Amino acid sequence: MKQRIKARILYKTSQIKRLYKIRIKRDPFLRAYQQWVKDKGDRTLRLDYPLNESSVVFDVGGYEGDFAQKIFDRYQCNVYIFEPVKSFYEEITTKFKGNDKIKVFNFGLSNQDGSLEINLSADGSSVFAQSKIQETIVLKDIVAFIKEEKVEQIDLIKINVEGGEFQILPALINGDFAKRILNFQVQFHTFIENAEEQREEIRRQLSQTHQLTYDYWFIWENWERKS
Repeated sequence: MKQRIKARILYKTSQIKRLYKIRIKRDPFLRAYQQWVKDKGDRTLRLDYPLNESSVVFDVGGYEGDFAQKIFDRYQCNVYIFEPVKSFYEEITTKFKGNDKIKVFNFGLSNQDGSLEINLSADGSSVFAQSKIQETIVLKDIVAFIKEEKVEQIDLIKINVEGGEFQILPALINGDFAKRILNFQVQFHTFIENAEEQREEIRRQLSQTHQLTYDYWFIWENWERKS
């Protein structure tokens, strides 16, 4: 009985704190997340694109391959999955074994080749965050990879790499490769130093070639190439 009462108190306390952040402090992240859930963004916005069997999709930060599975099931498109963590890569490889339209790579993409220690924490694994478990991962220059693979156009690139977006996007923009990409689906992360300022500068540059189609503050946003 005491445990139930304690659990209720803890639950109500957490709810009060959450409502305080949303309604009193007007926390932009919580409000954006609340709106994202209300709009069912994971089932609608993240999957609704003008793709077909010939389309090319880059899934940068594949994790367990759920996004790649959903986008492939809907459009039967060509998908490149980039996942540097070995256990996640092996899981994805098993999931798509025998599917010639899905290519899985055991490295991440960045602004240059290299290797780093990544801090493992499920879908929050990051080279910028801290955890007790680490693993050495390989990173490849995204512009060099696109050239080597002779990819002329990317219909959709999904980027969720726990801070690495602040290296990938400038590399594509400065390398003049952004115009080859029809849609950027990006999740920015607040734990990077000067994240808001960096995001705004990237968005300013991206707006020269693309237009914003949806925007949920540091949750998900999409940029579509201007016609």
